[in-house]
Amino acid sequence: MKSQVVAILETRTGALLAELIARRGATPMLAPALEEVPDIDPQAVLALLQQWRTNPFNMVIFQTGVGTRALFQMTDSLGSTAEMLRLLEPAVIVVRGPKPVGELKARQVRIDIRAASPFTTDMVLEAVAAIALEQARVLVQRYGAANRQLCDALEARGAAVQEIATYRWALPADTKPLERLLDALVSARVDAVVFTSAIQVQNLHTVAANMNLADRLADLMNGLVVASIGPVCSKALMLRGVKPTFEADPPKLGPLVAGLFDALRAR
Repeated sequence: MKSQVVAILETRTGALLAELIARRGATPMLAPALEEVPDIDPQAVLALLQQWRTNPFNMVIFQTGVGTRALFQMTDSLGSTAEMLRLLEPAVIVVRGPKPVGELKARQVRIDIRAASPFTTDMVLEAVAAIALEQARVLVQRYGAANRQLCDALEARGAAVQEIATYRWALPADTKPLERLLDALVSARVDAVVFTSAIQVQNLHTVAANMNLADRLADLMNGLVVASIGPVCSKALMLRGVKPTFEADPPKLGPLVAGLFDALRAR
């Protein structure tokens, strides 16, 4: 495995993923493709709480751990956390995956519904399918972009949906590691590429377009091992003409790394 180079586009846990890959004998190439930029407006949070007092939300959906943490950090700074906890108490609390769970437990927030693996929007909708939503008010903690699929589906069932922004996804300020990855793809110096989110696919394509490589990107990757963390990521790859070699099941780092090395050995 020592001669095999594995490109990693993950940012937050990229170093951990690189360590896991290096321990198994491959050479990690870190090329962060995503930056999480804080995007939480204190005035928006205050306005939300004011509205919540008189027009309560019947359901609150927490989608990500980092967004849940950011929301509570903002209410901490505003001195409003105790009030938000009181407002959350009568609502149905839904979590998209395991990451918001720890943040909510740390605040002693009761969790009523947990979406099943692989923690997609479809799984969230399935988890709340039995809850009456006609004329219900639903608050959605937004992740890096608006989740139109989730909001549209809830509104189609009669709910009034409101999102609260906590952070947004952006290209990293330094795109040189991505540019080096693209150069390595062109010169056939990469054996595998690991994707852990759909936005990484989009951002890699953006940088490729800036380098006049967008039209070649799918061909450059389709001969490699392309590892996908889950179905949303796989769909983003396929929309760009890239066929994932495998999809982690469940969508966690352990199965992702195991699947990666199984696929590398099978080449």
